[in-house]
Amino acid sequence: MERIEGAAVGRCAASPYLRPLTLHYRQNGAQKSWDFMKTHDSVAILMFNSSQQSLVLVKQFRPGSLAAVDQDRPQELQVALPGSAGVTYELCAGLVDQPGLSLEEVACSEAWEECGYRLAPSDLRRVATYKSGVGLTGSSQTMFYAEVTDGQRGGPGGGLAEEGELIEVVHLPLDGARAFADDPDVPKTLGVIFGISWFFSCVAPGLGPR
Repeated sequence: MERIEGAAVGRCAASPYLRPLTLHYRQNGAQKSWDFMKTHDSVAILMFNSSQQSLVLVKQFRPGSLAAVDQDRPQELQVALPGSAGVTYELCAGLVDQPGLSLEEVACSEAWEECGYRLAPSDLRRVATYKSGVGLTGSSQTMFYAEVTDGQRGGPGGGLAEEGELIEVVHLPLDGARAFADDPDVPKTLGVIFGISWFFSCVAPGLGPR
C-alpha cells in the first residue's frame, strides 16, 4: 500500500466526483462570493466485531493528505515522500452516487466491498447525519452503527480494484481505542474520533463485563 511513486499534482479538468463552483450573494447589503465544491453525499459505518471485541476501521492512501505540494504549478514532487505520509485511518464509508439505493443499502454495500462483512439494512442503527467539510463542500454524511461477528465476514474486503481502491481492514481492540482516538500522531478522520466517542458513550455501557 505504501509504495507510492511518481506523485505529481495537476489541475483537475473534469471529475465524476466533484465540481468547482462559485456562489455570488449579498450578506447584510455587502456583495460577497465563495468558492466551493459540489460533491456527493456519503455514508459511514462504525462496526463493532463482538467476536474480537474490536472496532472495524479501514486504512488507505489518500492523495489529498500528502503535504508540502505546490498547488499552483503542476509538478512532480521534488522530495520523495513515504506513502505513509498520505495514509489515514477511517470508518468504512462510501459515496451516495447510485440512484435508487437507500442510505442503508449503500452502507451495506460498502461494508462488503471495503471490509468483507455481510450486512442487511435491518442490522444498521442510524447514529447521526451531519454536514461534512462545510468550508469547501457542505455535503451530508450519515453514520450508521452495526454489531458484527467473525461469522458475518465472508470476504477479504479491500475495496474495488476496478476503481483503484486499495484498502486495509483494521480491527482496533476496544482496550486501546480511546488512546488511539486521542493520539495526535495517528492520522485519522473526525468520523473515527466521533465514532469511538459515541461507541463508548452509547454502546459500551450496555455490553457488560468483557
